[in-house]
Amino acid sequence: MKTPQSPRFAVISVAALALLASLHAQAQDAKKSVTPAEVNYQAGSSPLASEPMYQSSNPKAPPMTQAEFDLGRKIYFERCAGCHGVLRKGATGKPLTPDITLAKGTDYLKVFIAYGSAAGMPNWLTSGEMNDKEVDLMARYIQQDPPTPPEFGMEQMKATWKLLIDPSKRPTKKMNSYNIDNIFSTTLRDTGEVALIDGDTKQIINIVKTGYAVHISRTSASGRYLFVIGRDAKVNMIDLWMEKPDNVAEIRVGLEARSVDTSKYKGYEDKLAIAGSYWPPQFVIMKGDTLEPLKIVATRGMTVDKQEYHPEPRVASIVASHFKPEFVVNVKETGKTLMVDYSDLNALKTTEIGTARFLHDGGWDSSKRYFMVAANQSNKIAAVDAKEGKLAALIDVDKIPHPGRGANFIHPKFGPVWSTGHLGGDSISLIATDPKGHKQYAFKQVAVLKGQGGGSLFLKSHPKSQHLYVDTPLNPDPKLSQSVAVFDIKNLDKGYTVLPIAEWAGITDGGAQRVVQPEYNKAGDEVWFAVWSAKDKQSALVVVDDKTLKLKTVIKDPRLITPTGHFNVYNTQHDVY
Repeated sequence: MKTPQSPRFAVISVAALALLASLHAQAQDAKKSVTPAEVNYQAGSSPLASEPMYQSSNPKAPPMTQAEFDLGRKIYFERCAGCHGVLRKGATGKPLTPDITLAKGTDYLKVFIAYGSAAGMPNWLTSGEMNDKEVDLMARYIQQDPPTPPEFGMEQMKATWKLLIDPSKRPTKKMNSYNIDNIFSTTLRDTGEVALIDGDTKQIINIVKTGYAVHISRTSASGRYLFVIGRDAKVNMIDLWMEKPDNVAEIRVGLEARSVDTSKYKGYEDKLAIAGSYWPPQFVIMKGDTLEPLKIVATRGMTVDKQEYHPEPRVASIVASHFKPEFVVNVKETGKTLMVDYSDLNALKTTEIGTARFLHDGGWDSSKRYFMVAANQSNKIAAVDAKEGKLAALIDVDKIPHPGRGANFIHPKFGPVWSTGHLGGDSISLIATDPKGHKQYAFKQVAVLKGQGGGSLFLKSHPKSQHLYVDTPLNPDPKLSQSVAVFDIKNLDKGYTVLPIAEWAGITDGGAQRVVQPEYNKAGDEVWFAVWSAKDKQSALVVVDDKTLKLKTVIKDPRLITPTGHFNVYNTQHDVY
């Protein structure tokens, strides 16, 4: 009896054929359930792709050469680890450990990888992201024992720590004429740099070497120091008082990371810094003027919902409380917000608040009392009360909220609201945040605006502005990814105005030209956007007049390679958004 043949795979098993039929039947649902924006977001590459790892041999696994295994590992960490986890034990995606994958078999796994599923698995073959050989390779790779990245403890951190300029040798006063409050730190993603740009003159002050793909920039409480962290877990400390602001210290806190901040509570200004890692799952507290590592805390533990042990709960966003000497540390996979009391590192006290799984990014409400954090794959926003040290509310929102820091403004009916866009849909959720003046609405989704589409990463407003800007850089439609929607806060019902930011940039060599991350200047009267293209294409920054919504200026420079996030020093220092 001959086995039916697939046009892609010469011979496949009965189980694989059944799966293929099921996946075809789910195709229409898949289009509705998993948007291209979600695939683009989840499939981000990991620096772990190039890290040496321990590999064990599983005699039951299908054979692979060392070269095949190394290529499989590279593909996995570039495209799969963000969902399935470093150890393949599952994160936002399902576990892919050998006890599961060996039972499925190579044929079954090839079909699943090729065609994806409605539950969120991308269709790697039919989308063109993988070829037949790569699909076969990955089907065999995920049946091998997962390679384990090395741990990264105090010895390893101190080996990477570089005190480039001792505090005693740094300026005792500001040595430049820059308006430091209005400097912008712009991530040059693919070159491992940030551009420091004078917000007044629009001129580049310095291009500073950093880690790869800087995720965020944060300003110290005093406004003097700028801290940036790359996806490769390298933290750089930049002194803005120097004649030409540049690095004064650096350290690598792990192998992959996303978050950094500094102490802001009265009496602790600039004293400490903190960084959180994706791998190993931990955070480290450092000296605020040198980055010397002082205390490492692991985040492995039980999940908030099923109370099951998770081996790699990644540290997502971190902010510094304004009410207590505490860092607010959000742990992704366990769904816990940790209030870390840094007043005594030898007797560290942590308040553990159960929120929701898959915590990601977030920001303060306008009072800076409530931290509003997105549990993105749970489709919830958690409001954490930093004053009382407890959960104020869990709020259901649309699919995959991604606020960045979010946006605060005064709604004519509901009072102060905090807002978020979404990767999975076109909605913009407004959540009321005033339990005293508007108690009946507090911590509820009080309104939903309709934006341009899914794929939003950031939205922004300002206390001196009457506008709300929403980007959609991960939307597959270039008309949406190359423009932004602007809402009039006083007349939200009229819908949005579209600003053709990429068109205004005047870039002529093609490229994706994705428009990302609106950011106000200190005065709140202009908004900056990154026009982000590939590293071999021209990119730009576009500055818009907030009052008129007209183009103000375009910043072009061959050194502006893949600009993505950008952060105004004053607004970042004071949590203005």
